[in-house]
Amino acid sequence: MSTPTPTPSPAPAATPAATPAVATPGTAFSSLPLKPVTLANLESLGYTAMTPIQAAALPTALLGKDLIAQAATGSGKTAAFALALLANLNVRRFAVQALVLCPTRELADQVTTEIRRLARAEDNIKVVTLCGGVAMRGQVASLEHGAHIVVGTPGRIMDHLERGNLRLDALNTLVLDEADRMLDMGFFEDMVTVTKQCPKERQTLLFSATYPEGIATLSRQFMRDPVTIKVQAQHNTAKIRQRWYEVKRSERLAAVSLLLNHYRPASTLAFCNTKAQCRALAALLHEQGFSALALYGELEQRERDQVLVQFSNGSCSVLVATDVAARGLDIANLEAVINVDVTPDSEVHVHRIGRTGRVDQEGWALNLASLDEMGHVGKIEQMQGRESEWHKLDELVPSAKEPLRAPMLTLHITGGRKEKIRPGDVLGALTGEAGFAREQIGKINVNEFSTYVAVNRAVALEAVRKLAAGRVKGKSVKVRLLED
Repeated sequence: MSTPTPTPSPAPAATPAATPAVATPGTAFSSLPLKPVTLANLESLGYTAMTPIQAAALPTALLGKDLIAQAATGSGKTAAFALALLANLNVRRFAVQALVLCPTRELADQVTTEIRRLARAEDNIKVVTLCGGVAMRGQVASLEHGAHIVVGTPGRIMDHLERGNLRLDALNTLVLDEADRMLDMGFFEDMVTVTKQCPKERQTLLFSATYPEGIATLSRQFMRDPVTIKVQAQHNTAKIRQRWYEVKRSERLAAVSLLLNHYRPASTLAFCNTKAQCRALAALLHEQGFSALALYGELEQRERDQVLVQFSNGSCSVLVATDVAARGLDIANLEAVINVDVTPDSEVHVHRIGRTGRVDQEGWALNLASLDEMGHVGKIEQMQGRESEWHKLDELVPSAKEPLRAPMLTLHITGGRKEKIRPGDVLGALTGEAGFAREQIGKINVNEFSTYVAVNRAVALEAVRKLAAGRVKGKSVKVRLLED
């Protein structure tokens, strides 16, 4: 979407500074000027060597310089800015010294978790998450008890600033994470409003997967001689097997079913360029018996949370999403990415397919393209430095008779952390009085007011009945089965 342009700052735009000497990817963290306790904690977490974005960003960030860093989700960027803001922290001062703005609640939760892991070497570093969809009262209480670091979404941060709950006069580090996605979601003015309330003498670290005009506008207004670095998303072609199929527009959605039935991936992220295409494909797949859900920008936070829980716990085998809705998601063990529509932005294509084939896993990148999209395909080939591997749709034959169904289903329990429910309580109720085997129970997610538990599809209805008739943590609970 287009980004509103504010009144330019009267100061002339500074030319981005040249990047200082960077570390070589793979270099040990011990080469950085970090505290011994921090280095020991990194080693205990398995952080032995820096990723490319960490090697490029950390030497600059630790010098206190402003930074614009372009890097993909899953590249290790959270540690890159978290280590910098932690190094700048005065633990003895109970005031907000670092603020991280994120586009979504789930990304804010991921960032908070990572900062806490990296900060555990030092005592009493308090991190508070401020996001919408959660009651204000508990957040106000957390702020009243004092916080060193705040992570949150622009709208809720603005709410707390307007009510006087959040003070930023002690702030020394501002992080804009997934800045391009915040622009996509229409948060430009909110980002400006929050940034104006931060002290001028601060370090600003901006991380983004792409570089739209809005980011240049932000940097001109609110950053001081920023160093700009770009880490190209590189994927091991041996791990990501990419194939292209030419389709007519009328057969595009049906072709997705052919791909799924032929390759049979356990988990697939299918990208569409529009919300309408996203909804249409998810509906078609669901009618055909696939465990498919849609993720797009207009979903309420509760619905979005449920979709993501079901996909991550094995209750949904196909997640159909738009780029804006899927940005910031770091999905483990994703077997396939299907590009239902070719994106006009070749960088976005690289980010899409980079979600599969991670670490020691292999993955498929399966792409559908019509004749009028071949220009976009050419740009992608140029960027990747290789020609596309084309196959015909008639090569796709079902490798099984049954539709691709997820092995699990998700139970929703009314009650969560507020009722002091823990994963162990739910597991105990299911494997104890209810009599289910541990192997029949999957991932358990406890949120503030809700709990989600994945159970084997074959016993899901029985699990609902027994949980509803039994007790969790000594109390009766309401249980329902989420549709797949």
